Amino acid sequence: MAQLGGQGQQLIILPEDTSRLLGRDAQRMNIMAGKVLAETVRTTLGPKGMDKMLVDGLGDIVVTNDGVTILKEMDIQHPAAKMLVEVAKTQEDEVGDGTTTAVIIAGELLKKAEALLEQDIHPTVIVMGYRNAAAKAQEILNNIAIDAADRETLKQVAMTAMTGKGTETAREPLAELIVSAVKQVEEDGEINKDSIHIQRIQGATVAESEIVNGVVLDKGRLDPSMPKEVQDAKIALLKYPVEVKDLETDAKINLTDPSQMQAFIEQEEQMIRDMVDKIIASGANVLFCQKGIDDLAQHYLAKAGILAAKRVRKSDIERLEKATGAKVVTNIDDLTPEDLGEAGRVHEKKIFDELMIFIEDCKDPKAVSLILRGSTKHVAEEVERAVEDALGVVSATVEDGQVVAGGGAPEIAISKGLKDYADTVSGREQLAISAFAEALEVVPKTLAENAGLDSIDALVDLRSAHEKSPYMGLNVFKGDVTDMKAANVIEPKRVKKQAIQSAAEAAEMILRIDDMIASSKSGQPSPEEMAAAGMGGMPGGMPPM
Repeated sequence: MAQLGGQGQQLIILPEDTSRLLGRDAQRMNIMAGKVLAETVRTTLGPKGMDKMLVDGLGDIVVTNDGVTILKEMDIQHPAAKMLVEVAKTQEDEVGDGTTTAVIIAGELLKKAEALLEQDIHPTVIVMGYRNAAAKAQEILNNIAIDAADRETLKQVAMTAMTGKGTETAREPLAELIVSAVKQVEEDGEINKDSIHIQRIQGATVAESEIVNGVVLDKGRLDPSMPKEVQDAKIALLKYPVEVKDLETDAKINLTDPSQMQAFIEQEEQMIRDMVDKIIASGANVLFCQKGIDDLAQHYLAKAGILAAKRVRKSDIERLEKATGAKVVTNIDDLTPEDLGEAGRVHEKKIFDELMIFIEDCKDPKAVSLILRGSTKHVAEEVERAVEDALGVVSATVEDGQVVAGGGAPEIAISKGLKDYADTVSGREQLAISAFAEALEVVPKTLAENAGLDSIDALVDLRSAHEKSPYMGLNVFKGDVTDMKAANVIEPKRVKKQAIQSAAEAAEMILRIDDMIASSKSGQPSPEEMAAAGMGGMPGGMPPM
């Protein structure tokens, strides 16, 4: 609202039910939301991080220490907190790991900015300092990166990513499977992670997980009379349903004689028989159809000794193309022997209580399947999340060919470099760059806290060790500072690059907000309600137990 000149009248610009927070209040509220969210996931960081149990409205349980999974499962309402969830999602999409790191760095950057705001340093100055610091951090990261993408390095990267994620006992065999899968689907130095299909099955132990050089479909053959196993398979992939199509327009057929009805049925049967004959004529002995297959067609296919499955997912059809060399045929009339794919063996197999079709022994397949086992559903789910993270980091290492040491080593090295850089910058931006440098130390500090070590002693020892080598990190199992490069604790450079960049950008965006205007129709709590609630607990998060 505003007063009009000397009239004394009020001019209403916003609806009456709109709420608003201005200036320092808006900044304080957003910073608090970021800090609370970072604190929520902070205890999950590192090999000795703890797990969270998340229970949704239906009573379904998720037990995990995967940062992005925790943030997705929490019902977060606060708009600034949602921006940090986006940071985690971007990190997950880009690299697959480092989501917790990205969020806690963003939270610490906001915390350091709050102290600078208290000193009356303008948010724009802080933002410019953070931007320069983020750019300088990338330079320092490039200088400390190690060129390596050999098989042994990839295995170590995978094992580092899986440490502390419920796969501890079977890290080595799983790392071997992951590296084999990534190497198999690599094309011209690029990896399409969709080509690696993860099939999660409970029962048995994690160590009994396996790789299939081909595709595994989570469905059985259509008819028990179909062959259970086909050697030297010739595979047809159809988009077209093997059934009589419904008329596209509403139509009535008037039958005046029972013989006409019989002729109509026979004609339909003949059309289906013709379709099956075309499949047989192509030489196919295995059929996977994206749409439906008529019961009568199933009978004829079984009689011809063809193993068939219907309603196969589009993503599975695409993987079958890459694995077998088959071409997807849209029109059954166009099916020729040249369109067929090849596999050494196609067979149905029951694992635990699930029937599956294995298409394996393919010639240089560009799609593979990983069968992951776990003693219970929740264990199998957590194993899957750990393997997905490891697949992401191994793929990033293959594509970039660069790694950095783990255990908080890169953060300390970058922090040290930024403090030296801050001394060369004049004006108040120097304070923001120093704050950025200190914020990065939250990673080794958190690693120490989660391992039950003294975080101050750990930081002092790390800073001292970095005077000699940039690869010195915190060994949380022994409780001392170790050369992480020599200890084979390594991560892809891209994990750190993306985490620092996205955390800095999110912090910048939140710091530039000085006005929060919320409509009551938005369904979000108003700024006043959020202020009154004092941001207690998780922002708009899980209900009290």
